[in-house]
Amino acid sequence: MKRTLLKSMLTTAAVAALATLPFAGSAFAQTKLKWAHVYETSEPYHTESVWAAEEIKKRTSGRYEIQVFPASSLGKETDINQGMTLGTVDMIISGPSFAARSYPRIGIAYYPFIFRDGDHLLAYSKSDVFKEMIEGYRAKTGIQILAYTYYGARHTTSQVAFTNCAGMKGLKIRVPDVPAYRATPEACGANPTPIAFAEVYLALQNKTVDAQENPLTTIEAKKFYEVQKHIMLTGHIVDGLTTQVAPHVWTKLSDADKKVFTEVALEAAARASAQIKKREAELVAEFKKKGLGVHEVERRSFVDAVTKAKPVTSMGFDQKDYDRIVSIK
Repeated sequence: MKRTLLKSMLTTAAVAALATLPFAGSAFAQTKLKWAHVYETSEPYHTESVWAAEEIKKRTSGRYEIQVFPASSLGKETDINQGMTLGTVDMIISGPSFAARSYPRIGIAYYPFIFRDGDHLLAYSKSDVFKEMIEGYRAKTGIQILAYTYYGARHTTSQVAFTNCAGMKGLKIRVPDVPAYRATPEACGANPTPIAFAEVYLALQNKTVDAQENPLTTIEAKKFYEVQKHIMLTGHIVDGLTTQVAPHVWTKLSDADKKVFTEVALEAAARASAQIKKREAELVAEFKKKGLGVHEVERRSFVDAVTKAKPVTSMGFDQKDYDRIVSIK
């Protein structure tokens, strides 16, 4: 009788102890999140997002299950940005040019020739001025920016070659629907035409547009080299992507989980940036082997045209922000 009573008491104590553990009952309810972007599954933005999703799951003991949706499968870039505030998307990788629609200050990163190179952009991502922008964007939208990934220097592809700003005149060129992207073509007398990213290949193939501009790694991933004959190394925008978390997710995360999400996103961004920089260095020779013309340009002709026709303040940006960014070492 005593043994039975003792066994019963131990069992009751064990059940009570289990009930207090963090994974017991509803406390272990798993949160499923949607992470969306517009890039191909072969690109580091996707492969490192998948790595990050698994790493977050591991570091939170399985409490977050994140599914990554690539290649515009949850919508175009405008759609997934809107989804962050509508609650239909939980995380994204996207250019801050779209964030600038809600918080214009952050769009200065797209002002042509503001960055010297990828290292300058990554130094900016760690700077006080960018931290101010993160805080301002969160205050305005509730969205938290976790990390910045180097996307590459944007160059121009076309059916015809040119080597200076004047050679762009009259060229019908696809650009994202953002003023900063239109600045260089407009300053050089081209005809910038906004077309959704997922539709660019077909637009080039059908000659809806004559040209487009993107980093070498994107030209490779989206196979634009199949429908273009020349690459001009204009490097007019040194581009980056931000990893963002929607307000309906961020506000519910504990401080410990916020730390995990941030650390993992930063690690993933660093890994992707390193891959992009390495691949970018290899591609000029590879495109030449494919028979494309790859042309150096008179960079100064583009810089002079942009600063004259589209000064930074004319685009609604702060001269002080510009000066602080260009002075980053």
